[in-house]
Parts: sequence; C-alpha cells; structure tokens
Amino acid sequence: MSSSFSGKSVVVTGATSGIGRAAALEFVTRGARVLLVGRSESALAEVSAEAGAADGSVRTIAVDITTDDAAERIVATAEAAFGGVDVLVNAAGVIATGTIENTDDTKWDAMMDVNVRAPFRLMRAAVPHLKARKGCVVNVSSVNGLRAFAGVLAYNVSKAAMDHLTRCAALEMAPFGVRVNCVNPGVTITNLHRRGGMDEAAYATFLQRAKETHPLGRPGQPEEVAAMIVFLASEDAGWMTGETIPVDGGRHLTCLR
Repeated sequence: MSSSFSGKSVVVTGATSGIGRAAALEFVTRGARVLLVGRSESALAEVSAEAGAADGSVRTIAVDITTDDAAERIVATAEAAFGGVDVLVNAAGVIATGTIENTDDTKWDAMMDVNVRAPFRLMRAAVPHLKARKGCVVNVSSVNGLRAFAGVLAYNVSKAAMDHLTRCAALEMAPFGVRVNCVNPGVTITNLHRRGGMDEAAYATFLQRAKETHPLGRPGQPEEVAAMIVFLASEDAGWMTGETIPVDGGRHLTCLR
C-alpha cells in the first residue's frame, strides 16, 4: 500500500498509545496533517515529538472525549489547524471485566460512554466536514463485537454497538460520498488490558494464552491493525463502506477464550 495522504486532515483519538498511536504515526509518514487526541499533555507531546513533524502538520488536543463539549472542541481544533476533517479515526477505548451478575451501572456506563457515545458524538460533529470533503471514518472496535466472550459483558456489548453504529452511519452517509468502516482487532499488545485492571503477571499469562486462542498462534501488534486503518482511509478502499473487518489472527473463527 503506497497511498499518500498529502494535504489530508486526519483526527485520531486514543493517539497516545497502542493502535491509535500506531495509526497516527503511520498517517504522518504518508504526508497527512494529523490532530492527536488524548487525555495527557505529556503523552501527546511524546507522540508529537516521535512523529518528528516540525512543519505544523501535527497538532495535539488534550481532552477527555466523554465530556459534553469534547466533540465540538476536537472538530473546531482540526478546523482551525487544518481547515477541516478528511479522516476521523475513533481509536480511543476502554475495557473492564464483569458478568451480567456483577457489572454495576457505573461500569456499564463507563464502557458505553467511551466506546460508543463519544465516537458517535465525534462522528456527528465531524459530519459537515466529512460531507464537504467526501471524507471517511474508521472506527476501532474489537473481535468482541463480532463474537461473544464470557466475563467482559459490557465491553462486548459496547463493541457490538460500535459495529452497528458503523453500518448505520455508512448507510446514511453513502449518498454524500462519505465512507464509514470498522476494524475489529483480536488481542493486540497495547496498554488496554493493563489499564483495564490486569497486573503484569496476569497480562503475561493472558498473552501466553493468546497464542492458543488465535489460530495464527500469537497476539497482534498495533502496527498491524494500523495498516488496515490506513488502508480503509485511503483511496484504495474507495468502494468499501459499512465493513467490520477482523484483524485478529483468525480469532473470530473460533470463539476460544
């Protein structure tokens, strides 16, 4: 894939770590102007420095995407910096364990706020720019949106909602030339699970188990998912919309846990 994003404006949430960070850096290497969205000023500064763009093509905004004005602030920042939005990547996400018996309302709401409500609101806020530029959205979901796994109920439901949000938005935006697609990673080596409560020993065991639950015999790397994100945002995928694409080493074929 050699698609250039020269002159394109890309907004990436969750840009300070994992898949979001890998995607943001890849867009920069392909000539895009990128707005990095995250909660930590220092982490954003580190990614911006790593991108090595001294020409103003990389900007940052530190914001909690679940706050009421976050979507409007992010889009306004992209407009002020780059004139609008060509590509929106919703990569921010959280995970937590819990069953139908022990998932309380607070945990449920947290999953929905970050994984569904915030991406929906950002997509809605970006619509005028996306329509004007015939842009596109790439959402980061999970294999858990495609298959049921015990013990992560709220996370599964939030990702299934993200998948259907992608399909519904794709249908509504197609008449305007706007594409909306989704990637569904399997276990990928990021900070997601540790931030969700796993200690280092449990995480090491989890990654070892991933060698058995993924038919290709290993967990994924953020860059492998980022490659699909960039492809879906490129002209090479110009006739694709409403897709939910597993990038998961074959895990969606098995439902192993």
